[in-house]
Amino acid sequence: MSRSSASALSTPQSTPLSVRLPAMLLSFAAGAFLLWGAGFAGADVLHDTAHDARHAMGLPCH
Repeated sequence: MSRSSASALSTPQSTPLSVRLPAMLLSFAAGAFLLWGAGFAGADVLHDTAHDARHAMGLPCH
């Protein structure tokens, strides 16, 4: 490997904030929604959701 290609491979490329910021905000909002939703949901709702998800994936649950 030549010297110029080795240095090009080791130099990290920075992603602009205009690309990172929407991704960060979306992931924060999705995480907060999931934590808040699971935190305030009743046990029967959580059980039914998990049960329906298993059926949707084709997995047996009984």
